[in-house]
Amino acid sequence: MSITNMPTFIPGLELSRRFYTDAIRPLLEEAAPGIPHSAARLGSGSEVLGFDTPRSADHEWGPRLQLFLRRRDVSRHAGRIRHVLAEHLPKTFHGYPTNFAPTGDRDIRVMQTTDRPVHHRVEVTHSLAWFTHVLGFAPSSDITLADWLATPTQLLAEATGGAVFHDGLGELIPLRTTLRWYPHDVWLHVLACQWQRISQEEAFVGRCGEVGDELGSAVVAARLVRDLMRLCLLMDRRYPPYSKWLGSAFARTPWGPRLTPDLTATLAATDWRTREQRLAHAYETVAGLHNQLNLTDRVDPATRSYHSRPFQVLRADRFTKALTARITDPALRDLPPVGSVDQFLDSTDVLSRPELARAVSHAVRKPTSERT
Repeated sequence: MSITNMPTFIPGLELSRRFYTDAIRPLLEEAAPGIPHSAARLGSGSEVLGFDTPRSADHEWGPRLQLFLRRRDVSRHAGRIRHVLAEHLPKTFHGYPTNFAPTGDRDIRVMQTTDRPVHHRVEVTHSLAWFTHVLGFAPSSDITLADWLATPTQLLAEATGGAVFHDGLGELIPLRTTLRWYPHDVWLHVLACQWQRISQEEAFVGRCGEVGDELGSAVVAARLVRDLMRLCLLMDRRYPPYSKWLGSAFARTPWGPRLTPDLTATLAATDWRTREQRLAHAYETVAGLHNQLNLTDRVDPATRSYHSRPFQVLRADRFTKALTARITDPALRDLPPVGSVDQFLDSTDVLSRPELARAVSHAVRKPTSERT
């Protein structure tokens, strides 16, 4: 469906809410009358993060949701529920197709309007099974330190975003509340590690420029801009999404409008001195915001020379040390300062697969004596 031929755009969460209320719930009563359930739109998709637009609807998009049953009811009733939905759901809903067909490794929307069954995208599952599949662990029991640090923030955003339409089981909302944000010590740790990333490269903008490598200086500056954006999201207690939506999410923080001019000017600069100057101003702004959080003793937010070299830096490691000093969990204090898995790993193929992300995270945190 081309964007010019689309029906009037309905944001995906609202579309799925109506789909549940008007189409799914009546059929559910027919397929499994009286069975308690919960319904939500969670997981992948721009609408779950609230960033969908009419452009989003041009592929792999439409009314979809999850139906959660009790564990024992999944084996008893899930098959019949899927069958009834396939046989009786309309092929379109508010002008958007409900019928999807698998092609290769991805799902694409198809437009048949007469054939049965409907290849709908209504998941029928148990809540703990769903969370385990998406995150790699079940949040019903105590979430371990390894669980928090091995889970990409994009996946945590997908599990806590979206909307719950009905929680008849009374467990979906509590599970999502548990995942809403890191425990305090874990939050301090990931903040400390984000500052650590900045400290490792902040002098390179000037050093690259000094030897005539403006391209290299610009690349380093872009990395630092991304790290500052992610840091602001973490400071605002928001899970940073993956690259496509990072700027959109950053713009929604209280500090996005204030920092955007400096970050944009940093990226647009054609010489390293301008680049460094705008970054330095951004550093001081973010450092001041850190002090406003009162997570640590006040840290001087002023930039300074890098040792005896003529490069202006924040010495961001000072913030790392201040945050680490406030961590009470000795297990966290003893970890290498690499943070959550997506603070040291940048592979989409790994970060989108919980089992791989957990394996890499575990390997990084192994004592040196255990590594092969």
